[in-house]
Amino acid sequence: MLDAPNPLDTPLNGLKKAEWLERYREVTEETGFFQPLGKRHVAGFVDEKPILLVTFETLAGIQSLSEEAQPLGWDFARALGWSHLSVVSDGDTWFRAPEIYGFFDRLIDDGFFEEFDRVVFYGAGPCGYAAAAYSVAAPGAHVLAVQPQATLDPRVTEWDPRFIEMRRTSFTDRFGYAPDMMDAAQQGYIVYDPREEFDAMHAALFTRRNVTKLRMPNMGSVLQSDLMSMEVLFPMIEAIGEGRFDEMEFARLLRARRDYPRYLRGLIARMDSAERPWMTALICQNVVKRMHAPRIQRRLNALESAARAGKIRIPGVEVAPETAPTTAPAKDAE
Repeated sequence: MLDAPNPLDTPLNGLKKAEWLERYREVTEETGFFQPLGKRHVAGFVDEKPILLVTFETLAGIQSLSEEAQPLGWDFARALGWSHLSVVSDGDTWFRAPEIYGFFDRLIDDGFFEEFDRVVFYGAGPCGYAAAAYSVAAPGAHVLAVQPQATLDPRVTEWDPRFIEMRRTSFTDRFGYAPDMMDAAQQGYIVYDPREEFDAMHAALFTRRNVTKLRMPNMGSVLQSDLMSMEVLFPMIEAIGEGRFDEMEFARLLRARRDYPRYLRGLIARMDSAERPWMTALICQNVVKRMHAPRIQRRLNALESAARAGKIRIPGVEVAPETAPTTAPAKDAE
């Protein structure tokens, strides 16, 4: 007898927005529930147990990051048997809407989060803000937020010019200031690149006894995409859900960046801008010994040519005799 097909295997790619929402509704109603939340948000629940992953995602993000245009948590439901609650927005809204406040109020009143052994909230950027802010609905939850904003209230973060269009949106009412909302969490993790000025300033506002800040220096401004490309995000969330995640595990997983071309090229560019050819050469030499990297090999060849011409100094390359500087003979002592 053949097993019934898993609704979570339903592909959602190649669909227009209305078609995607209809297919998403069909799958979540079959596996749990579907809930429209005003004009720009929907929620869908996949009931598997015993661990619940709550993700905040945008429709555009889902369609660009998933080959099947499926919410992130469906992979966890299929592979690990986790339950998944996805809250999806049409555009970057920071999930500031009364319908969402009411939705989480109802989940609290129904004891929804108490049915699970562990609850993990996840999001990135505006969705990371929401993951932190709404985690207060499940005291004792774990939170993973990648490059989150703490608030966009201009009285607090007027130094951030990136989201001026959101300054009329209230961040002072329900579920408003994300760092305070994380006080009830068992453990929160904030992932950011300390060299990205505004991300680092927001991360500083999350300083709390129960929050660990995980630094990804020289990685730039699209950390969620980088974590997914390095195949690190899924193991991070899995480790958090299984209670075995810490800074040491993060450092171990992040070693994947040593083989990640975008990171390596960015690191080399930073050394170039700092005019440190010695360090640039060391990085290039390390990379070409470990992996096939034509672009980095060409950069190393250029550095070695410049070193042989006496223009720079790099490890292991001597100045060619014909280009070596000559020293004028000393005069005879009188």
